[in-house]
Amino acid sequence: MSNRFKRAVATCAALAIGFGVLGAAHAQSAWPTRPVRIVVGFAPGGSTDVMARILAQQLTESLGQTVLIDNKPGASGNIAAAEVIRAAPDGQTFLIAPTSVETANPSLFKSNILPSRDLTPVGTIGRTQMYLVSKPQLAVKDARDLVALAKSQPGKMSYASAGTGTPPHLACEMFKVASGTYITHIPYRGAAPALQDVMSGQADFVCDPGIAFPHIRAGKVKLLGIVSAKRSPFFPDVPTVGELGFKEADLDIWFGLWAPNGTAPEIVTRLNRELGKAMTQAAVKSRYADLGAETAAMSPAEFKALLADESQRLSTLIREQKIVVE
Repeated sequence: MSNRFKRAVATCAALAIGFGVLGAAHAQSAWPTRPVRIVVGFAPGGSTDVMARILAQQLTESLGQTVLIDNKPGASGNIAAAEVIRAAPDGQTFLIAPTSVETANPSLFKSNILPSRDLTPVGTIGRTQMYLVSKPQLAVKDARDLVALAKSQPGKMSYASAGTGTPPHLACEMFKVASGTYITHIPYRGAAPALQDVMSGQADFVCDPGIAFPHIRAGKVKLLGIVSAKRSPFFPDVPTVGELGFKEADLDIWFGLWAPNGTAPEIVTRLNRELGKAMTQAAVKSRYADLGAETAAMSPAEFKALLADESQRLSTLIREQKIVVE
């Protein structure tokens, strides 16, 4: 084989590799080339759905393709998670849900899906804190007083929740464990009816995910503490229940976005970057605040660490408190 022929072959090979790299780079930079679907595990109008629609609007602008919301409610987000698990990993289908779909649901439901195994975390999209809210006529001023009252009449007080196994229920169970109280749980079908019965005096208190704000400000319920590791930006003068002596009681509702396993790392990185940009937008922050929520951006690695920590805490709580979804 002549040296000239060898050089020609080498040149062709180099060009082929170069064109291959350019082609791959072009394919990555071109994503998405058609509308993107985000599956939401809850009905329209709730916090998860509203956050998803706010982000869909931002992502439509930043990605240059329409981002569609597809609501698949049921089984606390498991139905939507199963749909995304079955989807092709082509960057066209994603899941938005509270982190409980991965951290609590496996301990609450008999299901073949396991998001920690079957989905790829992309990033967080926001969070809400939990607010310990009591009926207005209860003779207490903070969480410490509530615990003293509950201990003086064990089993006679009650708390409402958005439903068995929901984050508001788990937050109140954390509070019970941390305070060593015996209080009866009354589950409802959603946070709104639970709050309504606290306002009317049918239940003594609730761990509210932020929908009680106008009623707190109007004096229709009492805010006794924040069931979170830090104070709320919306009520900065109100201490956390940890500050009042109940340090193991803190549970925020985090919301995140997942992709089917096998989705190209470049797509995950790009989408995480666009989520981070959306979280900085003043309009997004303002609309989140209307929900009692905050924007929150994490890298995929940070999101995975959050999920692992929350999974450990909630699985232990569910097991030890024998929480069962009927």
